[in-house]
Amino acid sequence: MRHSIKTKIMLLMLCIVAGLIALILIINSTFISRFYRNEKKEDILNAYHQVDDILSRYDTGEISPYDLCNEIERVTTHVGVSVVIVDSSWKIVYSSKNENGDDKDRVVDSIFAKQPEHVEIIEKSDNYTIQNAYDKRMRDYYLEIWGTFSNGNVAMMRMPIQSIKDSIEISNRFIAYVGFIVALLSIIVSYVFSSYITKPVKELSSVAERMSEMDFAAKYTGDDKGEIGLLGSSINRMSEKLEKNISQLKSANIELRKDIENKNRIDENRREFLSNVSHELKTPIALIQGYAEGLKEGISDDPESTEFYCDVIIDEASKMNEMVKKLLTLNQLEWNDEPVMERFDVTELIRSIVNANEIRMEQKDIKVVFDEKEPVYVWSDEYKIEEVITNYLSNAINHCDFEKVIKITIQNKGNVARVSVFNTGANIPEEDIDKIWDKFYKVDKARTREYGGNGIGLSIVKAVMESSGRGYGVKNHSNGVEFWFELDCKND
Repeated sequence: MRHSIKTKIMLLMLCIVAGLIALILIINSTFISRFYRNEKKEDILNAYHQVDDILSRYDTGEISPYDLCNEIERVTTHVGVSVVIVDSSWKIVYSSKNENGDDKDRVVDSIFAKQPEHVEIIEKSDNYTIQNAYDKRMRDYYLEIWGTFSNGNVAMMRMPIQSIKDSIEISNRFIAYVGFIVALLSIIVSYVFSSYITKPVKELSSVAERMSEMDFAAKYTGDDKGEIGLLGSSINRMSEKLEKNISQLKSANIELRKDIENKNRIDENRREFLSNVSHELKTPIALIQGYAEGLKEGISDDPESTEFYCDVIIDEASKMNEMVKKLLTLNQLEWNDEPVMERFDVTELIRSIVNANEIRMEQKDIKVVFDEKEPVYVWSDEYKIEEVITNYLSNAINHCDFEKVIKITIQNKGNVARVSVFNTGANIPEEDIDKIWDKFYKVDKARTREYGGNGIGLSIVKAVMESSGRGYGVKNHSNGVEFWFELDCKND
């Protein structure tokens, strides 16, 4: 989380606010004192000139002694300046209310350059001197101006400046408190703002993560019209192209694997195929030939016997025809058919096969249980998987016994979906379990012939599953047999 965009935005906002607060504190501590003193210097200098003007008017008789004090007090009080004015005989002409006789001595000391300690001259001219001075008696710093007015009177004016330091300290504390509150508010605001920004980014990250797991059903659905929206649209297009290309690659990989395997077993399978076909056709051909010769020679004139002979011939011919069809299907799967990898809903495929065999199951009083409702999408050749399910279901119908129940289930096991077809009935002998997948192998030959089986159906299942590279098998239960196979449901 410490590397997330949200955290970075919050830290950036906090750093900006903290930096601004620190800058304000530095400026406040460094420059405001200088600015304040410059302003006060201008105030005391203006007051000095105004008092000089008032004295000039007094000397010309424009104003009375009473008005003199009022005018000087008005000017000095307005800017917070105290003033002491003495004439050439050191008699006090005017003194502010907060000043006393000791200030006369300060005026004398200033005239004779007896400066107090801690004095800093700021500005000096022929008529006045402006300085910073520390008053030990008052234990405070003052800004002073002393000089000679136009009428020859000597004056000292001063204002306290120590308070500015206290003001700066108070101001800095206030800024620090406000800054802390602003920092908290900035964290909250940046959290809300960053959440708004990172929400579509997280959605894109989730889509990309699912794409890395080859789940191309994931799509960006945000309504952002800016750069993030454009990125989401690009990811969606990339997902569609990847799904198409992976489908093509799957087909190419399976085709290559099948070609390599086929080259190694072509000769052996051809010889085995011819041998098994010859063996399977021998019995029905002999029966057809025998009954046909009997009919020709007129062995029996009984119409019922004649009809029986004809039924046997038709039945055996039908079995031969069914076997030839399955042999052609098996041959096509093993040699010539190229797999077409596609994504389809195996639940819907099973449902359609069950519906197609509904009449057969009703004739045998078989109950089928298939409760799957949610779609399960898999990758495989849909035509071949239809052959597998059809053969499993036909095999279950032919061998269903006892309670006469067939149960079909789909188990999602991560990246693999397992389809199982279970039927109640007798178990398969353990010694025959590995052989039932061989072409023309029959566990119970008498019963197999009864329903027309020829031992090819499970061979078709074996051919399909081995060509797709997925597992298949059979398992005995206490009350029946379960056949299963697996399909790839991961998008890679």
